[in-house]
Amino acid sequence: HTEVYRGAEYTVDFVPKVRVEVLVDDGDARSVVDHILESARTGKIGDGKVWVVPVEEAWRIRTGESGPDAL
Repeated sequence: HTEVYRGAEYTVDFVPKVRVEVLVDDGDARSVVDHILESARTGKIGDGKVWVVPVEEAWRIRTGESGPDAL
């Protein structure tokens, strides 16, 4: 990717990134995080991050199910 800043042209090499979002029951969260950490770790810069955030409610649009049934 090439950018021009104050008349000078710079080449910027972007690192491709992927964002994966997973919703699980609270009781499964730690196990899922552990599996992601074990599977995704290469030991190199760019391995990524994992964070856990609360989700107040979830709905499955197709069926109208909510809560754990929607997951």
